[in-house]
Amino acid sequence: MFGKKKAAVQSGTNFRIYVVFAGIFLIYAVILVRLYYLQIVLGEHYQVWAQGLQSYAQQQGGGVDRGEIFFAGGEPLAINKDFDYAYASPANIKDKDAAAAKLSEILGLDKNDLIERFSRDALYALLKEKLSEDEIKKINEAKIEGVYLDKIKKRYYPQGTVAAHLAGFVDDDGVGRYGLEEYYDEELVQGQDLVLNVDYNIQYYAEQKLATALTDLNAMAAEAIVADPKTGAVLAMAKAPNFDPNTYKDFARDNIGIFTNDSCQTFFEPGSVFKAITMASALNDGKVTPDTSYFDSGSLTVGGYTIYNYDHRSYGTQTMTNVLEHSVNTGVAYAQTKLGDKPFADYIEKFGVSEKTGIDLPESAANNTEFKKGHAIGYATASYGQGFWMTSIQLIRAYSALANGGVLVQPSVVATGRKNIDETKKVRVITEETSDTISKMLASVVDNGFGKKAKVAGYTIAGKTGTAQMSWSTLGINQAGYSNQTTQSFIGFFPAPEPRFLILVKLKAPEANTAEYSAMPVFNELAKYVIYVSQLPPNEELPDAKIAVPVAASPVGLPTVRNSVVQ
Repeated sequence: MFGKKKAAVQSGTNFRIYVVFAGIFLIYAVILVRLYYLQIVLGEHYQVWAQGLQSYAQQQGGGVDRGEIFFAGGEPLAINKDFDYAYASPANIKDKDAAAAKLSEILGLDKNDLIERFSRDALYALLKEKLSEDEIKKINEAKIEGVYLDKIKKRYYPQGTVAAHLAGFVDDDGVGRYGLEEYYDEELVQGQDLVLNVDYNIQYYAEQKLATALTDLNAMAAEAIVADPKTGAVLAMAKAPNFDPNTYKDFARDNIGIFTNDSCQTFFEPGSVFKAITMASALNDGKVTPDTSYFDSGSLTVGGYTIYNYDHRSYGTQTMTNVLEHSVNTGVAYAQTKLGDKPFADYIEKFGVSEKTGIDLPESAANNTEFKKGHAIGYATASYGQGFWMTSIQLIRAYSALANGGVLVQPSVVATGRKNIDETKKVRVITEETSDTISKMLASVVDNGFGKKAKVAGYTIAGKTGTAQMSWSTLGINQAGYSNQTTQSFIGFFPAPEPRFLILVKLKAPEANTAEYSAMPVFNELAKYVIYVSQLPPNEELPDAKIAVPVAASPVGLPTVRNSVVQ
């Protein structure tokens, strides 16, 4: 009896062992079948995929997530996004003509080009990036042997054209080109994120206004910069015409120059906006005061050359404040002669006209070789902004010293992740007293002179117009001398004497006589908008009249404003 029980137990144990071994065998069988399927059935596909993806990923930056870029409020400017793409293994495509015909229909590619590519002795051929949902669906339905789909992480600019010139783009080799993508390429490749000083709403609004002005005035180009004159933080840097970095290749076909950030890389003769720099220099050396008088006959002869005021006007007896109010060329040339040629040239250097500002973007600086030759007429014309070259960001930096108590700043686009901070860029060029004096004189330009259209009720705006003739070379014409086209600008800061904002608006060859009718109205609208979004309190008593808040299409994070007033 005992023996029978023992045999039964032994039999049950053996059965369980058989079941375990059978289970193990089944698992191994499944693994072997799967390995056979992967290595034999799909082996060539994965070989193609691995080799092709390795090359493709290397082109896109090595497959490592590139650091992302955000506006000051957290809105994304440049991020990484998974995109679908199609590729092929030419060796696996049996009917190359049929495959080429179908893919040409689905992807909009040239059939003959596809046939040629499928005829090459290659394991991998990239067909198309950033596929649409419809393209993905149709490729899946077509079931073309040797054609595959996959995903890869690439650069994406969710705001489209907004701040495109600040962003730049990443090319097919995974290299940052233009803008922040170029300047911070090494840091971004290593995965470092950037947070900007740039306010999305102000940037968006500035671009809208420039686009409108470009169309209405039939201008060649337009720029706007909004900055903090005390810190150099750039709150907006806009340009028109614009481009979309997501489709940069489409724009490169017609005009590769569209990618250039003109504010930092394109030179211009500043014109009358520079008169404030000349006047501040003469004030700082005690050669003139705001009340120093000068008799303007309408012309002035210097070194055998005669210079004139705009439209050959004459103003009679003028104070230095009047000279700025009425933008008198001969009057500011008089201030320059009182200062002296050598001191004037030294001040031009001190204000940074011939050096880079240190902004964290690709930038250029002009040599100004002709001006440095030291001709008397060169100094005279330079006093009112002709005969030498600078960039818009250099002008912003120079005006920051007029506004903030006399110290040049280092402009900055990036707030978090900023590199190349150069304390030597922060240097005093005029005294606090001179800064206060020139600010009051520029406020008088807006209150009493040619700058009235820039005025915003309740705020002390200090600023200056500029209308400078454009040389033929600026227009791309190989000819000496100047055309009848002009660069028209207005630069101003507010509220004086404790400014929070500094704004430059510049238009290239607009169909308007002077900046009073082109750049200044854009400045006024932009200033109102900046005042609104920053909730800047007025520093002057408000008149009874109410000023309408500018209306803009709603950017991210800001509702459209209608039927509101600023008091």
